[in-house]
Amino acid sequence: MTTEHATAAARSTVYGYPRQGRNRELKKAVEGYWKGRVTADALHATGAGLRRDNWRQLSGAGIGEVPTGDFSYYDHVLDTSVMVGAVPERHREAVAADPLDGYFAMARGTQDAAPLEMTKWFDTNYHYLVPELGPDTVFTADSAKQVAELREAAALGLAARPVLLGPVTYLLLAKAAPGVAADFDPLTLLDRLLPVYAEVLADLRAAGAEWVQLDEPALVQDRTPAELDATRRGYRDLGALTDRPRLLVATYFGRLGEALPVLAEAPVEGLAIDFTETGAANLEALAAVGGLPGRRLVAGVVNGRNVWINDHEKALATLATLLGLADRVDVAASCSLLHVPLDAAAERDIDPEILRWLAFARQKTGEIVTLARALAEGTDAVAAELAANQADLASRADSPVTYDPLVQSRADAVTAADARRSHAYGERAAAQRARLGLPLLPTTTIGSFPQTGELRTARAGLRSGRLGAAAYEERIEAEIAEVVSFQEKAGLDVLVHGEAERNDMVQYFAEQLSGYLATRHGWVQSYGTRYVRPPVLAGDISRPDPMTVRWTSYARSLTGRPVKGMLTGPVTMLAWSFVRDDQPLGDTARQVALALRDEVRDLEEAGTPVIQVDEPALRETLPLRAADHPAYLAWATEAFRLTTSGVRPDTQIHTHMCYAEFGDVVRAIDDLDADVISLEAARSHLQVARELADHGYPRAAGPGVYDIHSPRVPGVEETAALLRRALESIPAERLWANPDCGLKTRGWAETRASLENLVAAARVVRDELSAT
Repeated sequence: MTTEHATAAARSTVYGYPRQGRNRELKKAVEGYWKGRVTADALHATGAGLRRDNWRQLSGAGIGEVPTGDFSYYDHVLDTSVMVGAVPERHREAVAADPLDGYFAMARGTQDAAPLEMTKWFDTNYHYLVPELGPDTVFTADSAKQVAELREAAALGLAARPVLLGPVTYLLLAKAAPGVAADFDPLTLLDRLLPVYAEVLADLRAAGAEWVQLDEPALVQDRTPAELDATRRGYRDLGALTDRPRLLVATYFGRLGEALPVLAEAPVEGLAIDFTETGAANLEALAAVGGLPGRRLVAGVVNGRNVWINDHEKALATLATLLGLADRVDVAASCSLLHVPLDAAAERDIDPEILRWLAFARQKTGEIVTLARALAEGTDAVAAELAANQADLASRADSPVTYDPLVQSRADAVTAADARRSHAYGERAAAQRARLGLPLLPTTTIGSFPQTGELRTARAGLRSGRLGAAAYEERIEAEIAEVVSFQEKAGLDVLVHGEAERNDMVQYFAEQLSGYLATRHGWVQSYGTRYVRPPVLAGDISRPDPMTVRWTSYARSLTGRPVKGMLTGPVTMLAWSFVRDDQPLGDTARQVALALRDEVRDLEEAGTPVIQVDEPALRETLPLRAADHPAYLAWATEAFRLTTSGVRPDTQIHTHMCYAEFGDVVRAIDDLDADVISLEAARSHLQVARELADHGYPRAAGPGVYDIHSPRVPGVEETAALLRRALESIPAERLWANPDCGLKTRGWAETRASLENLVAAARVVRDELSAT
């Protein structure tokens, strides 16, 4: 590539940036506001400070165009609903009285109004709040947030580009509002929505925006001809507007396929395309449509979803090809950097050699700038950076950290019989009934109980050395004893130990498995103020020692009721980690499954009668294209069965899933061959129960009847009504009563009340069944 050819392509940019701040200041401020300890003004000041710090960091690193509007107090899809006036009827009064409180009411619910449904953002572990729309929805523009944040960036002297969720993806992510026919298609509202976007675009232009980015990630999924036609019409109309900034339509998370010609023909000034994991397909498709002559192409050549350093040589080869396909080529990450931690340099506990292999948001920003400089000035200008990159890649490839021959040989020896239960479900169910002696509609919880400040203090004390191991274990035992005692008094049938010892359902196991690395500051937003620290899966996986037997056995010693052993499944261990990218995911899943199989065996040998292996990520890891589903589901379901199939027929295997569209994977749920599955269902009005019935699901199931992501306490009759609705789809002898998910994030007061109501509701419905 020549410097003269590339000069116009020097600009670097990102689509979004981590929101939380270096020390999770946003989480602390928002939760402080909810508790009344932080004023609205103070919360807004914190938000403004975080945005300012992010923009200055990006600009200081050399990013030529910073994003605005990507910041959110809770969720950017909820922000879009506010921007277009799509406030559910039950929340309008609260929003009118106080927009900030009303905003959080939509996210979290109140005692009188349920929150919006929450589900996974494409195939990531980020959760968004699902818009509720109907044929009577009236859209109104409110661009205040977007305009204000653009002006904040402009006041700092920065070139800024507002980022909005595009109208087509917004409608494709929406669902029919309560009371609206389930087959209502929100995309039919596109013509009603476009004038609102036109008004917002005009407001942003008046505020000084030269470009506005419209995110349309839904276009990388399989789309019907009608949906593609709606996209064509939508961008034809937006492109024809005279009072608007230049438009950059951004797609990410996969290959565009049949949507690329539609966007290439659209009268917009630029496209942003992902050229990382599916880059070859998008590159070929872009060449096939003749490129983007006279327009801007933002090339996502740095992976925005994983933490491994970029291969600059490979990225520059891609960029060299793209230079012949567009008038201007800019450099970016493949998607928003929201999905990675903030700064790898803060990790003091990771071996310096391994740290060289990692790139968090700040490091990825540097990679983007290096590639942009190579385009603008030639590779000689960044020769040192390119040489260092190749050396770091070689260091990782040659490291013994990545390869364990014993693990590889064990995985190679797995047979199909290893992933099958020894007895059919009917025989197992009879053996389990005899062993457990449970009533009709047995009650249980998903696993975790509230993590109090005292628990977190004890964990921090152990980590810092201020609290000895013996004192820490006494604290955990006391917490387990309290949890078990409460469950017995409340009348729950199958108990849990409460997971007091666990910092996170993935990290806890990762810290005890060979091949994983744990971070100290690698926080990533999952939803709202819930942040997780995904571990880094760097090499072959094995289990040196038992991980859960000690605490599960202690809980069992305190009660005569069945206690569940609690594990995180292999697919979720991968999905909620930053996974190695040097071998197929299925191979890595098999290694994790074998390590967990050892733990299942030890739990069973210790006398644990029920073992739950959670797989909440089964659906979120589903590839976005249907053609890729069979291969993924084959290795994913095999990994679960490999984990669980070594047990006796009278050992009951549970699994749990939450906050996903389960109808897409109901056949795979069946293929797991778990004896009992519990599923999030309260916010979706038990939709999954109907989906299981339609499929003919033959085993036991517990659709959640208590929404644990809201502080409200559901009453006895409300919970009983959900159980009655579940009975319309699931026979009483196979129905369980349980919450949606774990209770880690809830307070003890609401947890006690809600579970007592759940047990009472199950008794009410049992009595009704016995009377018929």
